[in-house]
Amino acid sequence: MTGSNRREIMWAFFNLFLLMYFMLLCSYFSSAVSSLFYSSSCQLQGQFHLNGMHKAGDVVLGGLFEFHLFSIFPDLSFTSEPQQPTCHGFDVLGFRQAQTMAFAIDEINRNSNLLPNVTLGYSLYDNCIKLEIGFRAALSLVSGQEEHFILDETCVGTPPVLGIVGDSSSTHSIAISSVLGLYRVPMVSYFATCSCLSDRKKFPSFFRTIPSDAFQVRAMIQILTHFGWTWAGLLVVRQNVTGLQWMASEAWTAATVLQTPDLMPYLGGTMGIAISQGEIAGLREFLLQIRPDKQHNNDYGNNMVRQFWEYTFQCRFAPPPAGWVEAGGALCTGQEDLENVETKFLDISNLRPEYNVYKAVYALANALDEMLQCEPGRGPFSGHSCGSLQRLEPWQLVYYLEKVNFTTPFGDQVSFDENGDALPIYDIMNWLWLPDGRTKLQKVGEVKRSAFKGEELTIDEDKIFWNFESKKPPRSVCSESCPPGTRMARKKGEPVCCFDCIPCSEGKISNKTDSTECISCSEDFWSSPQLDLCVLKKTEFLSYHEPLGICLTSTSLLGTFICDVVLGIFIYYRSTPIVRANNSELSFVLLVSLKLCFLCSLLFIGRPRLWTCQLRHAAFGISFVLCVSCILVKTMVVLAVFKASKPGGGSSLKWFGAVQQRGTVIVLTSIQAAICTAWLVSSSPAPHKNTQYHNEKIVYECVVGSTVGFVVLLGYIGLLATLSFLIAFIARNLPDSFNEAKHITFSMLIFCAVWVAFVPAYISSPGKYADAVEVFAILASSFGLLVALFGPKCYIILLRPERNTKKAIMGRGIES
Repeated sequence: MTGSNRREIMWAFFNLFLLMYFMLLCSYFSSAVSSLFYSSSCQLQGQFHLNGMHKAGDVVLGGLFEFHLFSIFPDLSFTSEPQQPTCHGFDVLGFRQAQTMAFAIDEINRNSNLLPNVTLGYSLYDNCIKLEIGFRAALSLVSGQEEHFILDETCVGTPPVLGIVGDSSSTHSIAISSVLGLYRVPMVSYFATCSCLSDRKKFPSFFRTIPSDAFQVRAMIQILTHFGWTWAGLLVVRQNVTGLQWMASEAWTAATVLQTPDLMPYLGGTMGIAISQGEIAGLREFLLQIRPDKQHNNDYGNNMVRQFWEYTFQCRFAPPPAGWVEAGGALCTGQEDLENVETKFLDISNLRPEYNVYKAVYALANALDEMLQCEPGRGPFSGHSCGSLQRLEPWQLVYYLEKVNFTTPFGDQVSFDENGDALPIYDIMNWLWLPDGRTKLQKVGEVKRSAFKGEELTIDEDKIFWNFESKKPPRSVCSESCPPGTRMARKKGEPVCCFDCIPCSEGKISNKTDSTECISCSEDFWSSPQLDLCVLKKTEFLSYHEPLGICLTSTSLLGTFICDVVLGIFIYYRSTPIVRANNSELSFVLLVSLKLCFLCSLLFIGRPRLWTCQLRHAAFGISFVLCVSCILVKTMVVLAVFKASKPGGGSSLKWFGAVQQRGTVIVLTSIQAAICTAWLVSSSPAPHKNTQYHNEKIVYECVVGSTVGFVVLLGYIGLLATLSFLIAFIARNLPDSFNEAKHITFSMLIFCAVWVAFVPAYISSPGKYADAVEVFAILASSFGLLVALFGPKCYIILLRPERNTKKAIMGRGIES
C-alpha cells in the first residue's frame, strides 16, 4: 500500500470518528429534548441534500456512484445554519454505471424465474468522490430520510434498503463498511480493490465483484513467469525508456491519455491487466430510453438526467445558477437525438466496471431469491426460521450472500469465498500500435481462478504486438537460466534473480533447469560428462576380453601345453636313464604340479566371484607347495646319494627311499592345505566392489579376508623355496653326474627372485593390475622352474640321445 493510500485511509477513519461522534451527540440531544417536552414524535436534526435517482419497490437496493467529479464545501462560520456542499463536474461514466444498476434491476423485475412476485427498487446516490458525501449517502440509505418518527409506532417492516452496491473507492469502502458492518448491512463493491477489505473480522458484511490487489499482483507475476521475465523494475526516475517492455497494472492499462502517437514509440506493446470485460445484452437500448422529457419518479432523478443531457449536448434548460460551469451554448429542448451524438455513454464495447455492477446487483438478487424460497421450519436461522418479505433483516441476506453461486449470461461464474471476495478474473491487454499511427487496446488472454481448477493463465501469443525489431518476446533476466548439470549460486548483494551457474561436482547431477542444488548419485552410479544424468559406473577387472587378460591367458595355456608336451616326452622315454634318474616319479608329480600352477593363474582372470576368490589362493598355494616340495625332496636325494657314494655314507640312503620321498611331499603339501583351510574357515576371501581407486569406476577385486592367512601362505612357500635353494646351493659343486643340483639352484634362484619382486609390486598395484602382477609372478616362476629343471633333460632326450645312456649318466658316480 502506498503512502498516499495510507494517508487516505487514516483520513477516512478520522472523518468516520467525527461523524460517529456527531451521530452520538444528535442521539443524546434528541433524547434529551424528547424527555424535556414529553413529545410523542422526533424530528431529524437535519437532512442531507444528496444527488440521486430512486425507484420504488417491495425491496429497495442502495447504490453509491460517482455522478460528479468534485465538490465545494461552504465555509463553516456557525453564525447561521451551515450550507450543504455542492457537487460539480458531471461524470458521464459514473452516471452510466448507475444506469447499469437501474437496468439490472429492471431486467430482474422482468424475469419471472428470479424473485417472482417481488419488485425491486433502487436508491442511487452521488458520492462526488468525497468520503464525507459518500458517508452521508450511506447513512441516508440505511436509516432513510423521513423527517418525522412517531414514537408509539411499532418498529416493524422492511428497512429502507436491504443492501448497498458500492462504493467504488477503497478508502470510502473501508470507512462506510466499518459502520455498516456493525449492523451487518451487506455492501457489495464493484471497484474497491484494497486487500485489507478481505479481513472478515473488520468487515464482516463486505463483498466485492472485483479482484483484490493481492490477486492483481499474482496475476502480473504469472505473466512475468510465463515469459520468463525475472529482471523487472518497479519504477523508472527520468531516462531513455526505449527498448523496454512495459507491464501495466489495472490502474493504467486502459489509460487513453498515455496512448498517444508521441508515447507509442516508448509504450507500444505494453501488456497489462484490466478488469474483466463482459457483455450486457439490451443495455444500449435501455440507455437510449433516458430522456429528460420522461418521468423519472422524482425531482432527483429528473435533475440527474437533465445534468446528463446538458453535459452531453452542451446546452441548458434554464439560465445556469451561480457557479454552474458545465452547461453552455443553446437552450436544451429535451428532444435532441441521443443516438446521433458521439458520446462515451453509449459505447458499450468496453464494459468493465459496469459488468461488475451488473454482477453485484444479481448477487444481491440471487441471495434474496434464495432467502425467500426458504421453507418454514427448515430455515438456517434460530428455531429453523426463515426470512420473510414482511420482516427482512440485512444480516439474513449476508448469510445467503456468502453461499451465492450463479453464472452470468456472459458465462462467468459468480460466488464469494470466505473473505467475501468473488472468484477473480482479469483480462490481459496489449497496446497495439497500428501502421497508420492509431492505437488499439486488444485482449490477448486472461487470468482467473475457478472453484475447481485453481488459478489459470491463458495467453494467445499470436495476437500480441511486440514493439521490437524481432517481433518476439524480449529476454528480461539478470542471469540466464542455469542449464542441467549446473546449480544456481546467489550473487551476494544483488537481487534474487541474479546468480551464477556453478557446475555440479563429480558424482552429483542436476537434471532440470535452474536447479538450486545438485543431487548425489547412488553408489553404483556416477555423473555423466554433462553432469545431468546418473549413469552406471564403469566396471574394471582383469578380463578375458582385454589385451592384458588375453596375453596372460594365452601365456597360461601355453605353459600348460608345454607341461603336457614335456610330460608326454617323459612318459614316452620313461625307460631311458635320464628319465629314470633321481626318482622319475617325483619328476612326473613335479610336471603335474607345474601344470596346476599354470592353470590356477586362470582363476585370477575374469570378474571375481565368491568361489574364484576362495579357490584362487588355495589352488595357487597348494600347487606351488606341491611343486617346491618335489624340488626340495629331489635336492635332498641328490645330496644323500652323493654322500652315500663315499666310504661310510651308505646309511644315509635309508632315510630317502621312495616311501620317505612320497611321505615328505605329502606332509609338506598337507601343511599348506591346512593353512588354506584355516584361512578359508576363519576369514574367507570374498569379492569386493572398490570405489576408492576411481570415483567413476567400480573396481571388482578379491579382498584376502585375512592378511595373516595370506602372509602365512606365501611365507610357507618362501620357506620351502629358500630351503630348497640352500640345499641345492650346497650341492652345486657335485660331479657332473649329479649336475641336476645346479639346475635346481638356478631354478630356485629364479623362483625366489620373482616372488621377492612380487611383494612390493603387488602392494603398489591397484585393482586389476594387482591380479595381473600375481598372475605374472605365477607364470614367470612356473616357466622358470619348467625351463630350468626340464629344459636340459628334454634337450638330451630329443637332441643328444647319445648322452641318454646309463654309462653317460653314471660317469664317475653311480646310478641313483
